Amino acid sequence: MIVAKGGTIIFEQYNGTGHIPGTDSINTHSPLHIASITKTFTAMAVLKLWQDSLLHIDDEFSKYFPAFNYAGLTIRNLLSHRSGLPNYNYFMEKLGWDKSRYISNADVLDSLIARKDVLEDISTPNTRFNYCNTNYALLALIIEKVSGITYAEYLDKTFFKPLKMHNSYVFKMADTGTALPSYNWRGGLEPFNYLDQVYGDKNIYSTPRDLLIWDQALSGNGLFTNETLEQAYTPYSNERPGIRNYGLGWRMNIIPDGNTQGSVNKIIYHNGWWHGSNATLIRLLKEQATIIVIGNRFTRSVYHAKDLISVFGKYYIPADEEEAGSITETVFPDASIPVKDAQGSRKLNRANKRSDNKAN
Repeated sequence: MIVAKGGTIIFEQYNGTGHIPGTDSINTHSPLHIASITKTFTAMAVLKLWQDSLLHIDDEFSKYFPAFNYAGLTIRNLLSHRSGLPNYNYFMEKLGWDKSRYISNADVLDSLIARKDVLEDISTPNTRFNYCNTNYALLALIIEKVSGITYAEYLDKTFFKPLKMHNSYVFKMADTGTALPSYNWRGGLEPFNYLDQVYGDKNIYSTPRDLLIWDQALSGNGLFTNETLEQAYTPYSNERPGIRNYGLGWRMNIIPDGNTQGSVNKIIYHNGWWHGSNATLIRLLKEQATIIVIGNRFTRSVYHAKDLISVFGKYYIPADEEEAGSITETVFPDASIPVKDAQGSRKLNRANKRSDNKAN
């Protein structure tokens, strides 16, 4: 776990072991599966290709894959989860996929094309937000098509090496002997399954310190232009009123700023959960604060990291949101423990206690 202000670490702690049972203590150099936080890298890779004039985010996906038979579906629709496509996590099984074989990203695309007539839950693009891993599996293919190299190579060349994220990589099955495994909440090993070779929506392993480097790269150090960052942090799911929204690869909460009447603030974040690994990356842009937690033994306490946001500023929600639950439950639907008004030091201590005996 890391809490930082302006890129400077103000709280850092690691607990637990990479293996259960084991003696390999989790430390600053222990990469763990960040699950859907991977989507932030995929989205920013696509936006980097757009920034470099190698694609346009309003291009139709079929421009790059002509056999793709879903008219009007754009790269922007995929980035913002407004594609109308079904989730491969479910439809591949419904189509009768042999679970003894790993699914690839190309298999997802081919199944969408060849079996469109029997697929369910397809809707017209850009009519509604629907969080869907299929979108980011397809975006990984776009990155490969346009760059001419693999998704892993592109991220390594464009992000990991230039930013010196030395403990970050895209998982491949060849890494099964060295990658730290994940465990359920009881401590039981979570085995790989037929979905584990699909990437773009998941499959990046990283550390809190490397994710802090990533956070700083997203704060205007020259890797991305202001225009690119504005695209990423613009809310696109506005058909439902409220504070929750989604940009291009980023969840966000747009809420009134308790310090200034009439002003608003954005909490930019993404959570992740795959098998027994879960993670959260929370970014308070105005306060330049960052909260990062990664674990390889599932615990919902990882998502309680959002309790720390009020350490850095006063955040309030409109009256019409109050009925939906407490501030933490409304702002972060993964939450189950409301904390509205404790002092910052108390919150840091509680976060510390909750992380005891966990591989965070």
